Amino acid sequence: MVIPVKSEASSSVSEFVNPLSEPCVMVIFGASGDLTKRLLVPSLYNLACDDLLSPNFAVLGTGRSKLSNEAFRSSMASETTGLRAFHTRHEFDEVVSDELLARFYFESANIDVEDFTALKKTVQALDKKYQAGGNILFYFAMAPRFFGTLCENLHKAGFQEGIGWKRIIVEKPFGTNLQSALALNEEILQYWKEEQIYRVDHYLGKETVQNLLAFRFSNGMFEPLWNKHHIDNIQFNVCEAVDVQGRGGYYDQSGVLRDMMQNHMFQMLSYICMEPPGSFEADSIRNEKAKLLESVRIFADDEVPENVVRGQYGPAYDAHGDVVQSGYREEADVDPQSKTETFAAAKLHIDNLRWQGVPIYLRSGKALWKRSTEIVIEFKKPPETLFKGTGVQNLTSNRLVFHIQPFQGIDLLFQAKTPGPTMQLQGVDMSFNYGEAFKSSRYTGYEVMLYACSRGDATLFSRGDLVEAAWRIAQPLLDHWEVASAPEFPNYTRNSWGPKSAYELLEKDGRRWFEVVTPDVLEESPLFEGADPLLLSAVILALRPMTVAPGETIIRQGEVSTEMYFICRGEVDVLDLKGEIVNQLQDGQFFGEVALLLTTARTADVRAKTLCDLFVLSQNDFKRILRDHPQFAKKILQVAKDRYDLALSVNEFMTPRSDA
Repeated sequence: MVIPVKSEASSSVSEFVNPLSEPCVMVIFGASGDLTKRLLVPSLYNLACDDLLSPNFAVLGTGRSKLSNEAFRSSMASETTGLRAFHTRHEFDEVVSDELLARFYFESANIDVEDFTALKKTVQALDKKYQAGGNILFYFAMAPRFFGTLCENLHKAGFQEGIGWKRIIVEKPFGTNLQSALALNEEILQYWKEEQIYRVDHYLGKETVQNLLAFRFSNGMFEPLWNKHHIDNIQFNVCEAVDVQGRGGYYDQSGVLRDMMQNHMFQMLSYICMEPPGSFEADSIRNEKAKLLESVRIFADDEVPENVVRGQYGPAYDAHGDVVQSGYREEADVDPQSKTETFAAAKLHIDNLRWQGVPIYLRSGKALWKRSTEIVIEFKKPPETLFKGTGVQNLTSNRLVFHIQPFQGIDLLFQAKTPGPTMQLQGVDMSFNYGEAFKSSRYTGYEVMLYACSRGDATLFSRGDLVEAAWRIAQPLLDHWEVASAPEFPNYTRNSWGPKSAYELLEKDGRRWFEVVTPDVLEESPLFEGADPLLLSAVILALRPMTVAPGETIIRQGEVSTEMYFICRGEVDVLDLKGEIVNQLQDGQFFGEVALLLTTARTADVRAKTLCDLFVLSQNDFKRILRDHPQFAKKILQVAKDRYDLALSVNEFMTPRSDA
């Protein structure tokens, strides 16, 4: 792509030297805001550290603030709110920082022609000083409502005149619905050409997102399988642990569909599902992305409830039932009766030859159980008839998992024969970790975008037709929600997997979400605290997710079931024969293990007190893990003794009791 990834083990790129960014004066509108301090300046610093930033480069910040050049540089370098606070390098390089910030300038200006005319003179002086060749990069780090006026006044002030290129980067969101996006495109293109406009989506700057194309088209073993004949379904998951973080005023006018799905997730969808481009030229790739988005089925109004669900997070409570964290409607600047969704899940359909009949599931939300972005490719199961008469009871799907953030890597999950004289299978994982394979500093995602724009490479930027195609998919959902009665909000608690309706959406199809569990999540349970990585891996591959509504019975007395349960989020009541609560279990705890040890009937009812997100471990996997991992067996036996005063030996619970 734009900045090739180099590995010490790769001879194919070892001699490639990345060219410098092109000379230019970068004019940032809204330069005193958080975007500049948190992302743009650290990105420029990373480019400078990696010897990718042209020496013929300068930054002119502008805004209504009255700042001197020195004051602007000082604020950009601040240890609390500037580069020293937000840089992403392992070590901070004072020399590079000082040299970079010495090229920063500031000029106060309002958004009017007179001030822009004066601004042009300053840009011309900097262009001459740094020999930038007349190249100017305008960065609109402002609200979209100002984009049209900025474009108009830059044009009227004569910024398009003279030698060199002139390019504009506009931040998301690009419009708030289809109508506003169409109007904004029309307004901008009245004064500037499409090839001068770079609509940024920082997700596309992430190495893991760029690698989606490299993975698909540079590895011949996968592309032949990339179709409806071999793939059962595709899942996109963007999970945010944070809430709205004081941005309630903005978020209440946005929601997760506008904020996350319509841009970031549709971009990833297009990379995963697009047809192979004729080349890696920008327009060749963007043409295929546009074709893909135009192939996504547009829902009629009555189809929306069948294919899309939404949610809104409520408060978090302590063990006494007291609120410890407020719900969305209690956040600052949020309407107390807000219908804005903080969670959404959708089932999309791509009506083309490659993907006809393959469901595409998207899910995203705030205040969820973890922070992660993953794409899961689930392949079709092989026929089970071959394994009749063996110890194999069921076959699981092969899955290819792209980890976008915070963990960056790729997992291939498949089945392998377990050691022994009979045919038995268990899940195994082939894992690729970016941090282990490549020696590189963590980028913010904006480095690649700034570098690419300076060199005129629009591959990672949205074209006008791409933006419009994405809004055409989202608009029927917005229209339906505008007039439909909202679900009973809030309908999921903080730190959970989201509303139960999201699981029911897939259960209707006989499928389920694939919850990507990481070792740190599993270690929240005391049973696995400090556990061996091999044990954690074995358990993770064996777990099955399950969501249970409040009041639903999970285990019934007298049943002989073959599963034990781990509580990821939620609370359950344990009831005796009289129906009285004798125990309560919460996050990180587990139940059902003794019935599996002894293969006996359940001795109590277990009922969900709240919405519960559970991980289920089958008896076969449970006993296999006990056999293979003495550390796990020791802890389970200790639990049996502490909870039920049962003194068991390994041999006793590995063989079913004769009186079971």
